[in-house]
Amino acid sequence: MNDLLAKVIAVHGGMDRWNELTSVSARVLGGGGLWALKGQEGVLNDVVTRAELHRQSARTTPFGAPGLRSSVTPDRAAIETEAGEVVEERTRPRDAFAGHEVGTPWDRLHLAYFNGYAMWNYLTEPFLLAGPGFRIEELAPHHEYGEVWRPLRVVFPDGVATHSREQTYYVDEAGHIRRHDYVTEVFGPGAPVAANYSFDARMVDGILVPTRRLVYLTDDNGNPVKDTLIVSIELQDIRFE
Repeated sequence: MNDLLAKVIAVHGGMDRWNELTSVSARVLGGGGLWALKGQEGVLNDVVTRAELHRQSARTTPFGAPGLRSSVTPDRAAIETEAGEVVEERTRPRDAFAGHEVGTPWDRLHLAYFNGYAMWNYLTEPFLLAGPGFRIEELAPHHEYGEVWRPLRVVFPDGVATHSREQTYYVDEAGHIRRHDYVTEVFGPGAPVAANYSFDARMVDGILVPTRRLVYLTDDNGNPVKDTLIVSIELQDIRFE
């Protein structure tokens, strides 16, 4: 394992503790400008997401209406009743974004897939990066907020649904991930790099979890444009099992 990634994982609770657990759930308060742009405003304002830790699977309740939930894996997105009855579903859900541009509206299965894979990634970082098929490389130091952060370039394996195959994580001196850059490929060609900032980390059941995220678009120099808050996420009532 890459030495910097090993430090980050140790700071976040360690692989031994992670492997003792099977799932995580959290109340998620969502905001930002993306949801109105995609015609899905309000759906993710106040939901509960439950993610499996060792298999990419996430459910979000309620989803669009009382009594409904989303259920997402890399090869399927579905809307179900709370009893598990399928209301609608889409296999190969990423293919449904073909031809999209940044301003293309989404249906609720587009939203379910995007939210499901993204939240699974966020809730399992940094431990998922130690999985098979990930390629990790440390880059030159990065200066931001008067601090020096160590960037990790990560290439994701094809079997993991994520924003883009190549992403960059910026690690501070304490071993916390402060920023996470990627291109949201489902937005379509020409999508800008997003900078996902993490805040207010706290220890929950032996695992360090950032409880707030702010995601901005970046300019041509990689700087966040602070009037382009596309997504905000606040986590409450976090529980591991």
